[in-house]
Amino acid sequence: MVGVVGPNGTGKSTMMKILAGLIEYEDGWVDQNPKISYKPQHIDVDIDCSVQLWLDSEIGARWRSGEFNVNVIKALGVDKLLPKRVKKLSGGERQAVSIAICLGRDADLYLLDEPSAHLDASARMEAAKAIRRTMESNGKSAFVIDHDVYFIDILSDSLLVFDGVGGTYGIAKGPFPLREGMNQFLQNVNITFRRDHDSKRPRINKPDSRKDREQQSSGDYYSFDS
Repeated sequence: MVGVVGPNGTGKSTMMKILAGLIEYEDGWVDQNPKISYKPQHIDVDIDCSVQLWLDSEIGARWRSGEFNVNVIKALGVDKLLPKRVKKLSGGERQAVSIAICLGRDADLYLLDEPSAHLDASARMEAAKAIRRTMESNGKSAFVIDHDVYFIDILSDSLLVFDGVGGTYGIAKGPFPLREGMNQFLQNVNITFRRDHDSKRPRINKPDSRKDREQQSSGDYYSFDS
């Protein structure tokens, strides 16, 4: 599980599209030709059918039973959307179905661009767990772009860290172990996080607070200590 973080406009989504075969790369190479399942950042679906028919057309009968049905379809609440028309789905509902479709395809590498977008806090956590469980149970790998630090924290084993000037250039570094990658990313944006004592969730420190100054001076921008 590789989380992908960095400022907007530095090439994260472009990298995904290159790996998905949607954009031709101008230099470099890809060593293998893996089967890719890609969920884009912007979900444009121009079909007029029920969610059930959409799932059937994209991933067949896999979603109907078994581990995938429990760990993905029900966990994301997609089972409650089956009779709804695709065009009537909210942004969060469309996101949930799109994640399920991406995870339901047979692939070697899964690419998910901002899967937490439009989801509420509870749904984000379920989505992160569903993605991770799917990769672990099937022995597959994934790249996941997201801007929610807690989402990336739950999801990732390592981080690919982008830096640069938005819309001008970007460079990717890593992958790094999660803590090292988070420290690099947060230092670039001058933000410190601590882990909440009770919930264990990463929480942003108030700028120039005592905790913020302490962590910056020690270089520990992503503290595992409460």
